[in-house]
Amino acid sequence: MSRLLRGAYIVWIVFRFGLDELVLSSLGTPRWLRLARILSIGRQLDAPRGQRLREALEQLGPIFVKFGQVLSTRRDLLPPDIADELAHLQDRVPPFSTDIAIATIERAFRRPVDEVFVQFDRVPVASASIAQVHFGVVRTSAGVEREVAIKVLRPGMLPVIDKDLALMRMMAGWVEGLSADGKRLKPREVVAEFDKYLHDELDLVREASNAAQLRRNMSGLDLVLIPEIFWDFCHAEVMVMERMKGVPINQVERLRDAGVDIAKLARDGVTLFFTQVFRDGFFHADMHPGNIQVSLEPGTFGRYISLDFGIVGTLTEYDKEYLAQNFTAFFRRDYKRVAELHIESGWVPPETRVDELESAIRAVCEPYFDRPLKEISLGMVLMRLFQTSRRFQVEIQPQLVLLQKTLLNIEGLGRQLDPELDLWSTAKPFLEQWMLDQIGPKRLFKQLRDEFPRYAQLLPELPRLLAEYLQKGGQQSVSRRELAVLLAEQRKTNRLLQSLIYGGMGFVLGLLALQLLIRIRLF
Repeated sequence: MSRLLRGAYIVWIVFRFGLDELVLSSLGTPRWLRLARILSIGRQLDAPRGQRLREALEQLGPIFVKFGQVLSTRRDLLPPDIADELAHLQDRVPPFSTDIAIATIERAFRRPVDEVFVQFDRVPVASASIAQVHFGVVRTSAGVEREVAIKVLRPGMLPVIDKDLALMRMMAGWVEGLSADGKRLKPREVVAEFDKYLHDELDLVREASNAAQLRRNMSGLDLVLIPEIFWDFCHAEVMVMERMKGVPINQVERLRDAGVDIAKLARDGVTLFFTQVFRDGFFHADMHPGNIQVSLEPGTFGRYISLDFGIVGTLTEYDKEYLAQNFTAFFRRDYKRVAELHIESGWVPPETRVDELESAIRAVCEPYFDRPLKEISLGMVLMRLFQTSRRFQVEIQPQLVLLQKTLLNIEGLGRQLDPELDLWSTAKPFLEQWMLDQIGPKRLFKQLRDEFPRYAQLLPELPRLLAEYLQKGGQQSVSRRELAVLLAEQRKTNRLLQSLIYGGMGFVLGLLALQLLIRIRLF
């Protein structure tokens, strides 16, 4: 019943804000839909269409606001008036009462807000779908006063999100049961992924830990600033972090007037994304302009500033290696290898013909090489790849949904910064170097270093274990035959050890030779 009521409420909001009229206008009002115009009688549709769409998404709740945030980064797909209005969803969702924010803080820390903070600004500086932010000052345990940003969870979010997810799960079940395409798309697994990430976003301690991890990962890169977390002031509903001062990334003219190299900024963004994805397997997955700024401070001029770490994506070693091989083969236009990788990974049925899949992938991808970003629509590429995936029964991978969403965000940001950016040539050297690091001696030495603590613990115990074995053997009568068997086994063991040593040396030499051959082939 609750799902049906929520569905009815969504339909009512669509009707109230005239979103059906937007759809009819975009379709050019076919003859068989003209009768639907009657539904517009009595409704107030005077507000601009972009404003009505934004207000409808705000009324429908956080899931729909996030959908609007993703759309707002794709100005190439939207009319300018709608894109401008949806941009307000990035950090200008209507705030909730400051009294509620203060009550949340005092409930979390069990003391008045003026005792928690040296200064707390009552007026919020930003408000989004899940939380809003106030500036303030805290005194650390060392007695130092620091400027901070205080993020407070928006009240009543869990019931709304649970209702929307329940409705999505019901619809996903319908889609999965209606057709073979529905099963291939795995809609219920995709909804389960969104369920996990959205519930994670409601725990600000988890978000703070995400920020701390990203800060460690990015510490030596000198491309991005991640705020420091003040753990003494963090709670499931309140998070306190270092106040960051920057310019929103979508204010391109302001950045250009300040002297920021916009082309370099765009290239750094690509490097930053691929580093987080392939080096760390831990990436910021909510990269709309409201969460990305650029520093103009003298010591960090031109660096990115990342904010809002409620949604991060993670990849396993297998996912990273598979994606990197696909990207590398794609950048080299080795479509046969891309097809082979799809079959090897089980994403397509094993009986699929490599040459047919190779030809289909080539037809989709080849027209987009050697073009600047302004002439490429990743959305169009994905749509054509989706059509190809239907033909070859490619299974959707739910664990990569966040990565696909982030790729769309990255393309939208890159298009705003530098339409002339060559996405392929910027990403190709990074991925090729990453692949070399994965199969070269560096990888071997890293694995040996990681396993060294186990070896270090085992080696001191070997003499004791050997002595115990000899003592145990000396207390029992051993026949000549048994002794001969033991000696024969010892000789086998010695030969096995020699083989392992020689094999290990040969393996290392083979790796060195393989890396040399790959470098020759690549460059």
